[in-house]
Amino acid sequence: MVKNIVVLGGNSHPKLVESVCSILGIPACNRILGRFECGESRCEIKDSVRGKDVYIIQTGFGGNGAKLNDHFMDLCIMISACKTGSARRVTAVLPLFPYSRQPDIPYNKAGAPLFKGNPEGGKQDYTFDSVPATPGPGQQKGAAFPSGPELTNRLLKMTVNGKTNPDGYFPTNGVNGTNGVNGVNGVNGVNGTNGANGTHRSSASVSSQPGSFTTHDYENLSLVSAFQAKPGYKQWVAQAGTLVANLLTCAGADHVITMDLHDPQVQGFFDVPVDNLYGRPLLKRYIMQNVPNYKDAVIISPDAGGAKRATAIADSMGVDFALIHKERRPTKITERQNASMMLVGDVSERICILIDDIVDTGNTITRAAKLLKNEGASKIYALVTHGVFSGDAISRISASALDKVVVTNSVPQHEHKAKLGSKLDVLDISPIFAEAIRRVHHGESISVLFNYD
Repeated sequence: MVKNIVVLGGNSHPKLVESVCSILGIPACNRILGRFECGESRCEIKDSVRGKDVYIIQTGFGGNGAKLNDHFMDLCIMISACKTGSARRVTAVLPLFPYSRQPDIPYNKAGAPLFKGNPEGGKQDYTFDSVPATPGPGQQKGAAFPSGPELTNRLLKMTVNGKTNPDGYFPTNGVNGTNGVNGVNGVNGVNGTNGANGTHRSSASVSSQPGSFTTHDYENLSLVSAFQAKPGYKQWVAQAGTLVANLLTCAGADHVITMDLHDPQVQGFFDVPVDNLYGRPLLKRYIMQNVPNYKDAVIISPDAGGAKRATAIADSMGVDFALIHKERRPTKITERQNASMMLVGDVSERICILIDDIVDTGNTITRAAKLLKNEGASKIYALVTHGVFSGDAISRISASALDKVVVTNSVPQHEHKAKLGSKLDVLDISPIFAEAIRRVHHGESISVLFNYD
């Protein structure tokens, strides 16, 4: 039994919390975690945490009647509550780190950088080298962003009449019998209406010349294209990975423990220690114990991004490695979603083992399995650390060429297991996290967990 330690669980994965506490030989901290009628989170720590080493387990998964963002907000509130309760140290334990796939590069759901197409409807070739031109002297300016002198010239050309101001948006009264407010060259209806003692009103709406702009031009359908992004422009999105790290540290987290970050660079977003545990040893042990003739099998990465992860397992086991390359250059969204896949390696009449860190919609591994089957693979396994299975992933995997899918319980898997049956095997990671918590609490090295066997 570990003393002077408190394990606090969120609502995202109660079974994992129970299993970790059972291994450590301590009860889970008594707390109230729910929702008020208005939807706000309610957190109340029922046990004392003063001077204790607190570990809060909350995985990045939207389940148990709540959204992922709700679970994350609960985590931040629990961290803050423990710090307010004078906890000596608060460690956030996130088996699946939320937003780890959104570090700093804007990718759409098909995997290609976001960009706007040609506003004129024309087709433009896209390459990864396409970048917006840097404005410089003498270069043509965009229609929606005129230069200062150009804007002045357009204002000088504006005319005012009653036909174009049915709602009377612009002011039309003179001020104290003066000529308005000394507008631009005395343009009638705009900052100068020749009002005599405020008795004369002139229509004051703006009717611009072709190509000029007013406050409400964005509502004019004929001018919408001018406000669209220019061809080749990359539409950047928020850096959610950095934001999540800042939220955790601002809430009061002193330490973070997670597993198989999709992008290891997320560790650099924190100014507190981050321990990224590996699920690779668990997958390796499964292969050795459950895959027949695994020495003759082929370890395969379903995309280039996971090649390092797959080669590490292949090299440690002394088996062959192959790679599936996805071509993502087509310009149309539908073409990106169905980007061509090319196998680099020989899998004919051999067992294939796909290795990846996360399966979300299941599109990547099911298409990879189809390709491997067409290339003559005898049996196909998919070993993945985090099995999210969002959307129609379960039905897609059920109808795929995959013979076996192996995931860890970093997120709850009981519903997925009930639907996939024997096609899904679940590996227990609670011993790894329990040992990591014990070692961190006692100040011991956790490097041995990287070779967990």
